[in-house]
Amino acid sequence: MDQESRFIVGIDLGTTNTALAYVDTAVEPAARRVQVFRIPQLVAAGEVAELPLLPSFTYLPGPQDVTQDMLRLPWHKRKAPDWAVGVYAREMAALQPGKVVSSAKSWLCYDGIDRRSECVPFSRTDAPRRISPVTAARFYLEHLRDAWNHVMAKGDSGLRLEKQTVMLTVPASFDAVARELTVEAATAAGLEVRLLEEPQAAFYAWLEQRGEAWRHEVGDGDVVLVCDIGGGTTDFSLIAVADHDGELQLQRIAVGEHTLLGGDNMDLTLAYGMAAKLKREQGVTLDAYQLAGLTHACRAAKERLGNGVTEAQPLTVLGRGSSVIAGTIKTEITAAEMEALLVDGFFPRCAITDKPAERRKVGLRAFGLDYAADPALTRHLAAFIDRHSFRDATGNPMLPTAVLFNGGVTKSRAFQERVTAVLQEWNARSDRGVDVLKQGDPDLSVACGAAWYATVQRQGGVRIKAGSARSYYIGVESALPAVPGFAPPMDALCVVAFGLEEGSSAEVGAEGIGLVVGEPTEFRFFSSTVRPEDTVGTVLSEWGADELEELPPL
Repeated sequence: MDQESRFIVGIDLGTTNTALAYVDTAVEPAARRVQVFRIPQLVAAGEVAELPLLPSFTYLPGPQDVTQDMLRLPWHKRKAPDWAVGVYAREMAALQPGKVVSSAKSWLCYDGIDRRSECVPFSRTDAPRRISPVTAARFYLEHLRDAWNHVMAKGDSGLRLEKQTVMLTVPASFDAVARELTVEAATAAGLEVRLLEEPQAAFYAWLEQRGEAWRHEVGDGDVVLVCDIGGGTTDFSLIAVADHDGELQLQRIAVGEHTLLGGDNMDLTLAYGMAAKLKREQGVTLDAYQLAGLTHACRAAKERLGNGVTEAQPLTVLGRGSSVIAGTIKTEITAAEMEALLVDGFFPRCAITDKPAERRKVGLRAFGLDYAADPALTRHLAAFIDRHSFRDATGNPMLPTAVLFNGGVTKSRAFQERVTAVLQEWNARSDRGVDVLKQGDPDLSVACGAAWYATVQRQGGVRIKAGSARSYYIGVESALPAVPGFAPPMDALCVVAFGLEEGSSAEVGAEGIGLVVGEPTEFRFFSSTVRPEDTVGTVLSEWGADELEELPPL
């Protein structure tokens, strides 16, 4: 990454949409503002348009589906690739779901598969071509690279994206492997990147938009909840505001566990609800392929209704068999139906003491993403606050005083109002209500915030003290005599403490630890988001089942 590059770039590699924003450092520092890059992409076969979002979908057509010219983009001087990303790929998802990769980011963080293997699109029916989640991420980044170079770097190789400062965002809950695979995809696309957590990026976008006015909207003692609900994951973070010698400072004090719950789950819920409606009203039963197509159609309808469209949205499902067109099935979904299916299902009213329901494990289970067992986002939020918030004198959690919504799902006013109402109910004993911090377009804020974060790093400005979102531990086997039927006990040695700043170094005491060289072995690693008090060198002999999470070994 070139620290003296002209442009500072932020990329939000999202589950549903990808965005790129930038700051031009050729202007005076006081006049620098974040700008959104409009991304050239296919919006139909052979038709190109520039849009602020690149849908995170990859179309993998067969030779009989398209010609090369139908997939050609302005920078394809010779042969176009045999895949397409963006709006056209998203539209094809409703027509040919077995040939479109979606939610690659969710698969990228799923440790139940080899994420470098060719496993998506995941389909129980026909998927003639597959790629790996890492490859899908690379495709989106390559498209951004080529689009940027075509528009912004014409005639000047020094302005190519590969030579700019690039911040790439990831969920705060991404584990070390998912982060490394994200960097691997960027490197394969020719980009040298640094990572930034999405909730932090969203907060930086708010800081950039508010300017100095942010100091009048939050004050000493405030705790801001960043509620980031995207297409595939939900992230909660807490940022504390404190007065230090008359200057307000910001510190990230907690991040939530990885929760595979978001817009994808809502799309499935709508699809099942509309499938039941079709069976009830038209006597039609959809097969798995048609249900997949209906899911994509429901996602598009949900986004339009969430953006304020009031009229009912048509849904079309292609028939199966030789008479496909004649067998087309049609229905519609209204805003009232969407809210009835989603608001109470995903945002039910609950108590601050409620916990998410656990799924009972069964012997045989169909292969697929390991979605959260409980769809109630409010119960996940209650568990997060109960676990990570400070306590008052009576032992009750101190609730956030402000909330910043982020992620495409939170564009719906109905969802924002329900989350705010629940927070108010939990905070009923307080004289003060919960303030909602106004954010710009939640589809673009993470990319904008990433670009502004890197700008602040270079020229100075308000920063969030954050550091590592987790504590990390290496497993150390105890030197005890062998006991039949029992493995030697394992200690966990803290090697990265919660909040350790990037670039910091710390000496880890290794007294009493032996290292054998010249033999193959593996190192066991663990992480935790709930032990912020541990310091580098802390040795744990015992820990609770929900305190440490084991990572893949090295």
